[in-house]
Amino acid sequence: MSNDNLTKALKIVLADSYALYLKTHNYHWNVEGERFFSLHNFFEVQYTELAIAVDEIAETIRQLGQKAPGSFKVFSELTNIKDGNENANAGDMVNDLAKDQAIVMKSISAALNFAQELEDEATTGLLVDRLTIHRKTKWMLESMK
Repeated sequence: MSNDNLTKALKIVLADSYALYLKTHNYHWNVEGERFFSLHNFFEVQYTELAIAVDEIAETIRQLGQKAPGSFKVFSELTNIKDGNENANAGDMVNDLAKDQAIVMKSISAALNFAQELEDEATTGLLVDRLTIHRKTKWMLESMK
C-alpha cells in the first residue's frame, strides 16, 4: 500500500479540523446569554488547540511528500463539517460542536487505519493524540448540555 490513501485521508482530517477551528472561533465571538463567559473562554481554548493541530496535520502531509491544502475552496470541498450559525443560541452552539467532534473523530479514525496499515508510527501517534483530544472535548461539550 502506498501512502496516497493516507495523505488523502489526512487532507480530510486537515479540512475537518480547519472547519471546526473556524466554527469554534465563530461561536467564541458570537455566543450570548448567561453562559457567555464560560463558553467564550471554553471556545477560545478549543480554537487555540485546533490552530496548533491544523499546523501539525499539514506538516505531516508535507512530511509524507504531498502538498497540504490551504484554501477555503479546497477545504470546503474536503470537509464534512457544516458552517456554523452565528445566530444560534448557546445551547445549540454546544450541541453543534459536540456533533462536529464526532465527525472529526470519524475522519481521524479513517486516516488512522491507513497509518496503521503502513506501520507509520509517527502519523499513528499524531492521530491517536488527536482522537483522544476530540473524544475528551466531545465529552466535555456533551456534559454542558
